[in-house]
Amino acid sequence: MTRLYRVIMPVADVEAAARFYGAILGAQGKRVSPGRHYFDCEGTILACYDPLADGDRHAPRPNQDHIYLAVDDLEAAYERCRAANAPFQRGKTSGTPLGEIAKRPWGERSFYIQDPFGNPVCFVERSTMFTG
Repeated sequence: MTRLYRVIMPVADVEAAARFYGAILGAQGKRVSPGRHYFDCEGTILACYDPLADGDRHAPRPNQDHIYLAVDDLEAAYERCRAANAPFQRGKTSGTPLGEIAKRPWGERSFYIQDPFGNPVCFVERSTMFTG
């Protein structure tokens, strides 16, 4: 069996990323190198990674597609994102604004943000997760 254990979030400022993700996840996380700050999301590590701060020779580029985070209290997650000034995504999915809590056509209750580095993130109410 294969297990997903780490997801990289490319960031241009690991200090700012640690503050932002700490605020929206409600967790401190842990600095593991000059350019990496890890958050344990129930066994999968969300790794904020600043390649230049870690001594690598390439600038970070944002992920193209969303990562999905399941939470028990979607409204509390929404308020943490609002308090952290997270940019809520614009646009619509089947007529429903992405940046608002809504039930999606596939049954999930969710909302979408972008982090300050351009990485797209979706928060989903755990009890409505659709896994195919």
